[in-house]
Amino acid sequence: MEAEYDFSEGKRGAIEPIPTGKTRITIRLDDEVLAWFRDQVNTAGGGNYQTLINDALREYIQQRREPLEEVLRRVLREELERIGK
Repeated sequence: MEAEYDFSEGKRGAIEPIPTGKTRITIRLDDEVLAWFRDQVNTAGGGNYQTLINDALREYIQQRREPLEEVLRRVLREELERIGK
């Protein structure tokens, strides 16, 4: 360890730049919710729990946008395919 460090070329801010289309926010989640997402990532052998949360939110939004009739038709098709009819 050095006695002094030169930070004259240092820059403030995040270490990693935020990708286009993403926004850095602070959000409070229940401990159980966060633990579940982290556990899912660990069970899968790795990944990013934040991506998993983002995917879950996208799926929720998509389901809310899809009309009930379309949901019922999709579920029926999936079930009929599953039983081989």
